[in-house]
Parts: sequence; C-alpha cells; structure tokens
Amino acid sequence: MTEPSSDDGRAFRRETERVVNEIAQGLRTLDDGVGWFSDLVPTRQQEVLQEVAGYAMQAHITAADGRAGVARSGVKPTANPSVMICMDPPRYGFAGLPSAEHVKAFRVLVSVFAVADARRREAYCKGACGHAWHNLPAATEHP
Repeated sequence: MTEPSSDDGRAFRRETERVVNEIAQGLRTLDDGVGWFSDLVPTRQQEVLQEVAGYAMQAHITAADGRAGVARSGVKPTANPSVMICMDPPRYGFAGLPSAEHVKAFRVLVSVFAVADARRREAYCKGACGHAWHNLPAATEHP
C-alpha cells in the first residue's frame, strides 16, 4: 500500500474546507455533509475533525456559539462532543473520541463553526470581505 502524497493531503484539506464552508453558508445541508463525512475512512474522519476544530478555533467561538451550534446540530446537549464544545474554554480533542462518536462530533463542530462564522462575517466582513471561503458561488455541484 502506498502513502498518500502531500498533494493528496492538500487536495483533501481543500475539499474539507469547501464542504464545511458550504454547510456553514447554507449552500449544502448538514445532512449532506454528514453523508460525505460518513463515507470517509476513519483516519480521514479524524483528519476532518482536527481541521474543523481548527476552523472553530480561528472563528473564536464563544460559549453562546457553542450552545447555539449544539442546538442546530441535532446532537443531544449531554453527548461528549456537545459538552466538550460548550466548556469554557472549549475542548478540541474530537479526533480522539471513539469512532462511534465521530459523526456526532462532526455535526457539532460544523454547526458551531457555522454559528461563529456567520457572526464574524456579519461583524467583520460585511460588505468588504476578501476571504475566498466567504465568497463561495451560490450554485455548486456536490460529488
């Protein structure tokens, strides 16, 4: 078996970025994103969880973002990923959760990121945003 090349890793991170931002901006449903995530092998799921946790950190999620995101995620507030993201400060070890909790963790992370990113787009990027990920085309095709 061959190791994936660094180009493969970059392409996968770009795909992850696109999928997560499409969900955050309402261009893709959370359930569609969960379908994409569920089709990944466990090691790729862990990579995605680490990547999305990084996005959440960069979006400077707040406790209110955590609670609102958990409410949107469809995951019980008492589930491990929900509790972790609502801690003050949030815990980001989602990739270390048992694989049976990865889909819940993805739902929570993406939902919380969507709340925080929307807040930041409204506060800091309104009308003058140069972030490519905030300017996705409205009509995209999903693989």
